[in-house]
Amino acid sequence: MKKIEAFIRHEAFDPIRRDLLDIGVPSMSVTEVKGSGRQEGVVEHYRGAELVIHLRPKLKIECVVDDAEVEPVVDIILNNARSGEVGDGKIFVMPVDEVIRIRTGERGDDVLETHLAQEPE
Repeated sequence: MKKIEAFIRHEAFDPIRRDLLDIGVPSMSVTEVKGSGRQEGVVEHYRGAELVIHLRPKLKIECVVDDAEVEPVVDIILNNARSGEVGDGKIFVMPVDEVIRIRTGERGDDVLETHLAQEPE
């Protein structure tokens, strides 16, 4: 099992979510975050003052998947989040030792079953 953390631009989220749902990976956590990397601060003007914003808004997507799903998930994120510009984000892939469903106490791969693609009605 692997945990995938991706820091992306906001506009990349909907196509990523849709494509992940299509391959049966609907379970994810999404957090609004701010951060800095190679993307330098952006200069904005507010009431005549010049402000440099160093922390840029991003979305952090987290999901835990079976080892066989890592490459398809990473490819979906790359294909939808890459604009070629500085600030596209990063993807981190980390090992997961154990997963436990709190409701039932189930452990391991059974907790990570893929789902058939379904859009809410």
